[in-house]
Amino acid sequence: MDSKKRSSTEAEGSKERGLVHVWKAGSCSVTPERLPGWGGKTVLQAALGVKHGILLTEDGAVYSFGTLPWRSEPAEICRSSPILENALVGQHVVTVAAGSFHSGAVTENGVAYMWGENSAGQCAVANQQYVPEPNPVSISDSETSPLLAVRILQLACGEEHTLALSISREIWSWGTGCPLGLLTTTFPVTKPQKVEHLAGRVVLQVACGAFHSLALVQCLPSQDLKPVPERCNQCSQLLITMTDKEDHVIISDSHCCPLGVTLSGSQAENQASTAISPSTETLDSQREVFEKTLVENDLPVVTKLNAGNVQTTSGDAISSQRDGMGATEMSSAGNVPSYPDTQAVNEYVQKLPDHSIRENSENSEKPLPSQPLTEEAIPNLHSPPTTSTSALNSLVVSCASAVGVRVAATYEAGALSLKKVMNFYNTAPGEPGAQAGSSIGPEGLKDSREEQVKQESMQGKKSSSLVDIREEESEGGSRRLSLPGLLSQVSPRLLRKAARVKTRTVVLTPTYSGEADALLPSLRTEVWTWGKGKEGQLGHGDVLPRLQPLCVKCLDGKEVIHLEAGGYHSLALTAKSQVYSWGSNTFGQLGHSDFPTTIPRLAKVNSENGVWSVAAGQDYSLFLVDTEDFQPGLYYSGRQDPTEGDSLPENHSGTKTPVLLSCSKLGYISRVTAGRDSFLALVDKNIMGYIASIHELATTERRFYSKLSDIKSQILRPLLSLENLGSASTVQLLQEVASRFSKLCYLIGQHGASLSSFLQWVKEARNLVILKHASLFLDSYTEYCTSITNFLVMGGFQLLAKPAIDFLNKNQELLQDLSEVTDENTQLTEILNTLFFLPTRRLHNYAKVLLKLATCFEVTSPEYQKLQDSSSCYESLALHLGRKRKEAEYTLGFWKTFPGKMTDSLRKPDRRLLCESSNRALSLQHAGRFSVNWFILFNDALVHAQFSTHHVFPLATLWTEPLSEEAGAVNGLKITTPEEQFTLISSTPQEKTKWLRAISQAVDQALRGMPDLPPYGSGSIQRQEPPISRSAKYTFYKDPRLKDATYDGRWFSGKPHGRGVLKWPDGKMYSGMFRNGLEDGYGEYRIPNKTLNKEDHYVGHWKEGKMCGQGVYSYASGEVFEGCFQDNMRHGHGLLRSGKLTSSSPSMFIGQWVMDKKAGYGVFDDITRGEKYMGMWQDDVCQGNGVVVTQFGLYYEGNFHLNKMMGNGVLLSEDDTIYEGEFSDDWTLSGKGILTMPNGDYIEGCFSGEWGSGIKITGTYFKPSLYESDKDKPKVLKLGNLAVPADEKWKAVFDECWHQLGCENTGQGEVCKAWDNIAVALTTSRRQHRDSPEILSRSQTQTLESLEFIPQHVGAFSVEKYDDIRKYLIKACDTPLHPLGRLMETLVAVYRMTYVGVGANRRLLQEAVKEIKSYLKRIFQLVRFLFPELPEEGSTIPFSAPLPTERKSFCTGKSDSRSESPEPGYVVTSSGLLLPVLLPRLYPPLFMLYALDNDREEDIYWECVLRLNKQPDIALLGFLGVQRKFWPVTLSILGESKKVLPTTKDACFASAVECLQQISTTFTPSDKLKVIQQTFEEISQSVLASLQEDFLWSMDDLFPVFLYVVLRARIRNLGSEVHLIEDLMDPYLQHGEQGIMFTTLKACYYQIQREKLN
Repeated sequence: MDSKKRSSTEAEGSKERGLVHVWKAGSCSVTPERLPGWGGKTVLQAALGVKHGILLTEDGAVYSFGTLPWRSEPAEICRSSPILENALVGQHVVTVAAGSFHSGAVTENGVAYMWGENSAGQCAVANQQYVPEPNPVSISDSETSPLLAVRILQLACGEEHTLALSISREIWSWGTGCPLGLLTTTFPVTKPQKVEHLAGRVVLQVACGAFHSLALVQCLPSQDLKPVPERCNQCSQLLITMTDKEDHVIISDSHCCPLGVTLSGSQAENQASTAISPSTETLDSQREVFEKTLVENDLPVVTKLNAGNVQTTSGDAISSQRDGMGATEMSSAGNVPSYPDTQAVNEYVQKLPDHSIRENSENSEKPLPSQPLTEEAIPNLHSPPTTSTSALNSLVVSCASAVGVRVAATYEAGALSLKKVMNFYNTAPGEPGAQAGSSIGPEGLKDSREEQVKQESMQGKKSSSLVDIREEESEGGSRRLSLPGLLSQVSPRLLRKAARVKTRTVVLTPTYSGEADALLPSLRTEVWTWGKGKEGQLGHGDVLPRLQPLCVKCLDGKEVIHLEAGGYHSLALTAKSQVYSWGSNTFGQLGHSDFPTTIPRLAKVNSENGVWSVAAGQDYSLFLVDTEDFQPGLYYSGRQDPTEGDSLPENHSGTKTPVLLSCSKLGYISRVTAGRDSFLALVDKNIMGYIASIHELATTERRFYSKLSDIKSQILRPLLSLENLGSASTVQLLQEVASRFSKLCYLIGQHGASLSSFLQWVKEARNLVILKHASLFLDSYTEYCTSITNFLVMGGFQLLAKPAIDFLNKNQELLQDLSEVTDENTQLTEILNTLFFLPTRRLHNYAKVLLKLATCFEVTSPEYQKLQDSSSCYESLALHLGRKRKEAEYTLGFWKTFPGKMTDSLRKPDRRLLCESSNRALSLQHAGRFSVNWFILFNDALVHAQFSTHHVFPLATLWTEPLSEEAGAVNGLKITTPEEQFTLISSTPQEKTKWLRAISQAVDQALRGMPDLPPYGSGSIQRQEPPISRSAKYTFYKDPRLKDATYDGRWFSGKPHGRGVLKWPDGKMYSGMFRNGLEDGYGEYRIPNKTLNKEDHYVGHWKEGKMCGQGVYSYASGEVFEGCFQDNMRHGHGLLRSGKLTSSSPSMFIGQWVMDKKAGYGVFDDITRGEKYMGMWQDDVCQGNGVVVTQFGLYYEGNFHLNKMMGNGVLLSEDDTIYEGEFSDDWTLSGKGILTMPNGDYIEGCFSGEWGSGIKITGTYFKPSLYESDKDKPKVLKLGNLAVPADEKWKAVFDECWHQLGCENTGQGEVCKAWDNIAVALTTSRRQHRDSPEILSRSQTQTLESLEFIPQHVGAFSVEKYDDIRKYLIKACDTPLHPLGRLMETLVAVYRMTYVGVGANRRLLQEAVKEIKSYLKRIFQLVRFLFPELPEEGSTIPFSAPLPTERKSFCTGKSDSRSESPEPGYVVTSSGLLLPVLLPRLYPPLFMLYALDNDREEDIYWECVLRLNKQPDIALLGFLGVQRKFWPVTLSILGESKKVLPTTKDACFASAVECLQQISTTFTPSDKLKVIQQTFEEISQSVLASLQEDFLWSMDDLFPVFLYVVLRARIRNLGSEVHLIEDLMDPYLQHGEQGIMFTTLKACYYQIQREKLN
């Protein structure tokens, strides 16, 4: 997309991008021509085959040109001008590929289309010679169910095969031959198959040569490395071998499985084919070998391999190696030194597949070290004597240890014959040599092995990536190791040294940021190759084919970012802008003349500049190179047409070195593509400098990466490997610098790679990574700068200078060159300093280039804005980092002058000096005359230094304020810290202002945290002064209570204030609210209990540092106390559970506490003994009146003294035996008393003994007279006289509620204050619960909101106002956050605690009723206090208007507006107002007591009910004496009228029966009475319906009918219901209509018990 187009004008700009220029291959001097007949659409990508090509335009259309034999129309078969592929119109194509004679395209939906030649199935169509039109290929993964179509990212096409890379990074292939990478022998493969060998790995790119395939694969992350199997699963050789030699062990893992599978006979000869010497004859003969079986004329070639071996064993080894070289290079197929048994070799080669497994097992057991293993490897050759072999061995060893570097060179150049032999022997039979440990392995392994040795010694594991700071030194650098196959003869001393280094270099592998890896191309890559390899194009150091992908080991860690495959050679482009090439080099297409070409070597394209794009043709290569003016130069290397034939005879048809093509006038080449006879470049014209700026950015970034890599490998790594780098902390800082440097370096490498690919596609500015993901770069640079300034502050460069002096002096030129320091006299530390700060300069370049790009857009466009903003971002970061560097240098200067002892304790890497008082006069107020006070302000602390001591005040907890002049302190600053306060006096007002500002800014910065980040974008405004309230962490050192405790939380001018956590060193911890330095508010406190190994835990309210208010304290012993505290003691109402398991705790106490002791009324449930005590306490013991009930039904009420029953009391047993008298101990009678039997007999006298175990009696036995009228009723004992009066119970609970309302004593206080307290309680509770919303349901939240409105009353009190109060109370009692709700909750808890379990004793019924009445009375008092206008108990509220419905009174004729009361109005009673709220909550235990009390009579009643209910309706009505006229004749059932038959049952008065049954579902007496009243009305309705006339009931008529309804209603606990109503109904109702009806019901209940069926 062009700049103009992007600034919203689609102009001629698009014609200036993607112009196509075509060259003929082989004629370097010819200028290119434009593609004939091509209009001018912007071309994004082109692909060339042998005789055809395809173009992809910007709008996603595909055009073909050249010879297209597959087209159906004859006119189109040979096209010079491009023709549109109509089948792809409408499909937006994103990438294209061309094979020798077929083409492919991928659409944006990931569908692959293929067309062209299909004889080998390369278009994935079966049985069809040609595919004329693009045809979609269906690729589906059989492993997924349902079958999912696989989406494709990229295609690569060879001569007879095609590879596709899927969106899930797996390779699919189809076509014919071994380059498919599939384990199959049936070709062609027309259904795409997955290359399973690479499944599970992330493949980044694929490329195809004519008959070989390449894949770029991401390295496995180090933690994912799978455990290495012991043996190769194809050829079952040992993968890692170990040999012991004198004083060291050699470990080799260089195993390369040659085939992946055994080849069939016809392919066996491939193993014999040799490394290619540059002689055409051999080439030809080898090609034949590939196609045919092994032919006689190739045998010499095989034999030739052995020549070197024979010669090498002779005496003068080195010279004979040279001779050998000569012989081999010059020899053609015939003149070869004879070899003992040519036939044997041939036989051996043919037998190989069968042998290899046996060979391996043999060889792996032989620990012969560094011999070439001639005898073992080829058993059926007449081998030379062993001595000569070991002679070679010792030669090799001595060379290795002695000459090192030079031998390596001699070896590379001279020992060719030896190398070939080794190539052959070591790789053909699956490298038996390699696994014997130290045979001279194939040259291909040289680099990787060398690297491996180095890294095993330094790091202990093979690095998979270059970002590792110890990447391989660049080619040709100093080789530390000698012969590649041997692990150099390392002495134990060296090994130990290496091990020492290892400990500190581990850190250097930086952690890669996943983010960068996701957004940018990965540099941690491996190259995998497979297919035919006879030209060495697979790069494994041999010429064997591979059926499955195999990793090219020596490219590990080379950071390959792009692969290209030519006809018979391969190119790999690295992030460092270097190219590795391998394969056929007949015409110099590899760009180098090194030998052998079977392993990757660096192409020597241009010594100054790097290569950023490559293309590989049939027999030539193209390199796009960065030039000084950023315009890419195009180099050509390979076939030269004969017309030029003036070069040397052996190179008669190729280039010696890459040639620069003259293309500077064309414009900026963005991409090159190569075919067989021609190649093509896509060129952009530089409009408005846009293209040039992007190229500049890319080129400079790539060069910058090369520079960083050099610094890393040539400076950082050697530095880190030095001994004695100083203290551990310095080393650690240096390691941090190194790892951050690596991380930055890696990011830059990734960015360079991404820019290279960015240049090849649509160059849209908004997609630039430094724009889209700026934070990635900003953060990496900032991190690096932080670590390097920290290193600087700690004097890192000075410390480095000493141990590194030799290294630095040796490499002075290199250092000056890398750091761009020109002055000769600069000190080493300075140069190092400059060098390490070099990366930050790059930010200015980013800013500059982004600004250049911005100028290509209109000012109003969003692109301009974005580029402009990013540019200023990078610029501001550069300035910010510059300031950071200056700060660091200033601080370093300060440390140099600061007295040494203090430096050690104060100097920290991230501490920076802001100002100090030696140059700014500042003194301590009231300081002694001779005291020295030096104040130093750092970015994290204010240090007060004296002669020998110093104190550090962290800035986060430092408050400063200027003192006013009146305070007497002129120019004073008051400094407050958590434990100190002092005043500083400055010399002048200006100084005072400066210091105040410096301290304020430093404090502000310290509080904000991240001081390292510059204000991106908008820029943050400096606050004038830091906040007085803040969050910080502090450890106390003085305060006796808090010594060594650490507080983390909110502060307010020097004191903890707000939420925070306080931890003591002994494990105590408080977390919650603070106020003025003390725990205050809601908090949680833990105290470890060492002896029990558990902890005490308190959650609740605090006041002024002490537990005060509600809380829950869980003791380590297992006890739990819930209730009130005061001054750290239990005080007020509380519940204590004791025992191991709280669920089945052995005891429970609920009641009043005073000063940590039980005192006042309380209930104690002793679960183990099954007793419950309800009574008074004092000093933790039962003292005063009380009641005890046991689970066996014993009941005692009376006096207690010191936990014992003492004094007067009453004891009742379950069978109604009663003892009244004196007690001396629990259940022990002692003294005068009366014992009454259940039948009324009683004994009076003196008793002694324990109840239930025999009692001594001295007394008189009375049998009441048989003739007394109430003989069957002994005198009923009135219980409760010796119990605690109901109003004395639970006083603490009510007192607490009054206190919450702000009243000292009951009923004394101001109403408005009470309402304020309620509001405060509600809001604080809400705030507290806001953190945990699950506590409050939504309805509760709404209730709370409505409670915040106080009911207001003006004027006379009316029923409406009464209703408002009632509604308010219902809501208030619904939420425990309201004082009344809390009271209600507590009362319910204590009530249930008292009367549930053992307390469910029928004797307690009266107590329970009294308690409820007492509650009502006391709550009513509270309500009247809150609503003073509420009339007192029993008053009447007049109705504001008469009731609209006039209804007749039920039993009398007169009409009456409200039947309950004599005059119209509403009677206010505590039960009317509060029972509806209270009773439903207390109903279960209360009703249980009623049921127990009325048990006997209810049983009699129920028996009668069941008996009478057996009768049909008419019989029962008759039996009960109901008048005939009231008997229903017809019944309406479901709308139908039916006659009442003698058999009808449960049908008469059904509605009334149903109505009465509801009495069991209501709670309050008033509701129950309403049910009774409704039942009467239902009866009247039924009678009215049958009588058809008005009538008045008389009691005689009504009673039998009602009795019938009661019987039919079958209410099980009718007696309990009756007694409950009787006990709790409003007294004023007794004489009203409801009262009469209730009396009727009661009469029915007693009547039924006496009913006898006659």
